[in-house]
Amino acid sequence: MQILNPPHWPRPKGYSNGIAANGRLVFVAGQIGWTPEGIFESDVFWEQARQTFSNTIAVLSEAGANPEHIVRMTWFVTSRQEYLEQQKEIGKAYREIIGKHYPVMSVVAVSELIEARAKVEIETTAVIPENFLPTANGEMYPQKDHE
Repeated sequence: MQILNPPHWPRPKGYSNGIAANGRLVFVAGQIGWTPEGIFESDVFWEQARQTFSNTIAVLSEAGANPEHIVRMTWFVTSRQEYLEQQKEIGKAYREIIGKHYPVMSVVAVSELIEARAKVEIETTAVIPENFLPTANGEMYPQKDHE
């Protein structure tokens, strides 16, 4: 995976301007901030974002992908103001769940989402590198670690 940030541009904060990658593509449908049981435990924006990150990682793991394989995240938020006011908490939750990996990101403010209580929905694309091999149970591991 190659991060693409032109050298004379301002350094992006919390995202990359571009990524080039080869491998198996994984597309994750828009995830929202409810539990795996479909229950919203909070109406606080950053807490919904945290749950959304966890849900995203759960789907990625079904394909053997890890957080560092994420190449793109498209956010749909119902409140630009809440998103901006809670960036510190959102960033902390992001780093705890996804780590210090910053893929290409777009954030789009929308008037509402299909689920009325949802404040954030995130679509994700990941690329599992070609040098990752599946184990018998479907988990992926880097080929170089097992040569």
